[in-house]
Amino acid sequence: MDFVGVWHIYEMAMWDEDYFNMEVQAYIEIAENNCGDFQFGLVSGGLHGRVVDDVDIEGKKRFEFSWEGNDECDPASGRGWIRLKDKNSIEGEFSLYHGDDSTFLAKRAK
Repeated sequence: MDFVGVWHIYEMAMWDEDYFNMEVQAYIEIAENNCGDFQFGLVSGGLHGRVVDDVDIEGKKRFEFSWEGNDECDPASGRGWIRLKDKNSIEGEFSLYHGDDSTFLAKRAK
């Protein structure tokens, strides 16, 4: 699966780099079983998703996921998606249930 791996987030629409890299290098990781984890800023959690068979308007498949975790030590959950820009970069969105939404860009970790 093209989405498997560790991806380092380098840009987020809602937050600046000082926030999203404040504790660790912001990342999203997806395993072959469609599960994974992520952290940006003080938001972290586990995720489970699937590759959507339908392609988007640009003809690209998407990996859609739901997640549970924490936001500043408070329970949090939400959903999101990613799609490949090329084999080593992705774009996507994190949505926090009853909270903020942010698009992001990430590169495959070496």
